Amino acid sequence: MSVILITGASSGIGYQTAELLALQNNIVYGAARRLDKLNELKKYNVRPLELDITNEESIKSAVKTIIKEEGRIDVLINNAGYGSYGAVEDVSIEEAKRQFDVNLFGMAQLTQLVLPYMRKQHEGRIINTSSMGGRLVSYMGAWYHATKYAVEAFSDALRMETKEFGIKVSIIEPGGIKTNWGFIAADKLQKSAQGGAYEGQADKAAAGMRKQYSSNMMSNPKVVSKAILKAVSSNRPKTRYLIGFGAKPLVFAKTILPTTIFDFIMKHAS
Repeated sequence: MSVILITGASSGIGYQTAELLALQNNIVYGAARRLDKLNELKKYNVRPLELDITNEESIKSAVKTIIKEEGRIDVLINNAGYGSYGAVEDVSIEEAKRQFDVNLFGMAQLTQLVLPYMRKQHEGRIINTSSMGGRLVSYMGAWYHATKYAVEAFSDALRMETKEFGIKVSIIEPGGIKTNWGFIAADKLQKSAQGGAYEGQADKAAAGMRKQYSSNMMSNPKVVSKAILKAVSSNRPKTRYLIGFGAKPLVFAKTILPTTIFDFIMKHAS
């Protein structure tokens, strides 16, 4: 039985993962900004925890609560994040910074606060949700992909630094997963381009994203939850779990194809 903290637990991948881990008799704290969004998880004995990943005091309070109640944290699953799409020229630096605050810096600060307890225990698991988008770039997704490339580098460095303390670090790299992520990204893309030079391209790309995420091509979030379970429970967890629709073939194509050809594929993928 492990004490587990998972962020972004109010919906999608985070919700299903919190449920799955709790059903494995773990003590699971599901964190999100709004406690009311976590009520449904109570029936699986998931413990709701209010946490705004962009607020330092909120992060400190969440960790303090778990340590007070359990005395330890065995597994940290950094799952909170969102997709903000738009042309580089259109997206404000303020929005770009928010994207990094949610997808990278909040995760990093939470990790910093948890590490001393894991070092003292001389064991722990840190599982960071990245994306296949941390290894390739889709059309008009500059800032989102910049955060995910950063998560990849951050995780690689963290894994090397913490190995001697018995801490294992894994990266989850989902492909296309059937959640609201694609619709949120499409909405932000269209909004950022409205009335500008990229409006036509953005409208077409957003329509393609909505079509993809409305189809049956996308993988069920359970595919990701099962990969996270493996990272939590395996004696020798993988450093990377590349799973879900399109993930392996697209990353492979990125490796072998000339850049100009891969750019063409990604630009016309919708």
